[in-house]
Amino acid sequence: MDPRTQRGLVIAATAKLIQKGKVWLVPSQSGKGKYTVCPDTETPFCSCPDFEDGCGGTGRCKHLHAVTFTIQREHGEDGTVVETRTITLTEKKTYTQNWPAYNLAQTTEKRRVQELLRDLCRGLEEPSHRESGRQRTPIADMVFAACFKVYCGMSARRFGTDLAEAHEKGYVSKNLHPIMVCGFLQDEWVTRALLQLIPESAAPLKVIESDFAVDSSGFSTSRFVRWYDEKYGCERSGHDWVKAHVCTGVKTNVITAVKILDRDAADAPQFRPLVKATAERFTVKEVSADKAYASNENFEAVADVGGVGYIAFKANATGGVGGLFGKMFHHYAANRDEYLRHYHKRSNAESTFSMVKAKFGDAVKSKTETAMKNEVLAKILLHNLCCLIMSQCELGIEPVFWSTEKMSQPKEPAMSVGLSTVPVQKHLPVQVAMVCGA
Repeated sequence: MDPRTQRGLVIAATAKLIQKGKVWLVPSQSGKGKYTVCPDTETPFCSCPDFEDGCGGTGRCKHLHAVTFTIQREHGEDGTVVETRTITLTEKKTYTQNWPAYNLAQTTEKRRVQELLRDLCRGLEEPSHRESGRQRTPIADMVFAACFKVYCGMSARRFGTDLAEAHEKGYVSKNLHPIMVCGFLQDEWVTRALLQLIPESAAPLKVIESDFAVDSSGFSTSRFVRWYDEKYGCERSGHDWVKAHVCTGVKTNVITAVKILDRDAADAPQFRPLVKATAERFTVKEVSADKAYASNENFEAVADVGGVGYIAFKANATGGVGGLFGKMFHHYAANRDEYLRHYHKRSNAESTFSMVKAKFGDAVKSKTETAMKNEVLAKILLHNLCCLIMSQCELGIEPVFWSTEKMSQPKEPAMSVGLSTVPVQKHLPVQVAMVCGA
């Protein structure tokens, strides 16, 4: 069967062909319009460019073949007519949306993000070496200002109004000049603080998340790089990028662990540390990943924390490797549909990166290595806070960060972080009773 016949068979099986008298309307595979086809045995015709060019000497294009297959399928040799329906290769699955909760989360997000970010920054310990010398900006103020600037998405000068309002509300202890935020993003202590805050921001969702996915994605920078393309034998250039390796929950899309490395960093070696860091705060039952992570070490990394790894296998993979890799390969070969149902939870990692880039941008504005890294970490931390806000509105989860012993100030009531009035109302009778008793 030649290629045109094969493509015609695919069109007949997957597309809807419409008959109008002696001619048929056949949709283009590129999705741009339809072609008029006349399947006459003596003078066949098709309006496609391939037919006009002679169809490679065969005289029949793929659209003519598609009509022929459709006629043969619908009209039997005994004269019977068979009613057929178009075959859909994939069925689109729809999900319900709690619109009142979604609207509440979106309309109050900016206020809630500031309150949650302030509560997170309260638990940061001041570096010991910063006590000597001139008075420095507290690390909590530095992290809050840097993250809030990334959230607002404005230049440092235009961000000054938001920063002044944050000081008036008590989110930062000093009235900071907006230009100082650019220096905060270049501070390595801010990097350490952000790496500490990201898993802490995900911790309140440990009662929900038990299945995770590991993946990586790049954030474009303003730098340009050159490289030699061995395949085509020429030099190429393009934007450099910062690569983020993450482990994300498949239900709320919260990021539980992250590593920011250079553009050429391999994916597979980052799997074990990401899973291990996630297991410190979460119960890990499943971890899914694409074929780039397929190795015996990574399967064992999930088993070491009490979970099962569902990682895609390459086309040339066999069970001859042995170990846990071999066992999971044989499980995949014997129960492919079940294995793929678990593996395809990995698609949520793509959704996570799509959420981060859609809301906070797929590029970084910073120029230096540390600042670019901090900007990506700030995007991920803000994404976690947005996931937490959505869980607050939909599931009623109350975020509690750090331990009570570590906090220098007492936690405020649930109303202060933007929750509904239900948690506060539960305590009202107790408070009234205490007043009456007094």
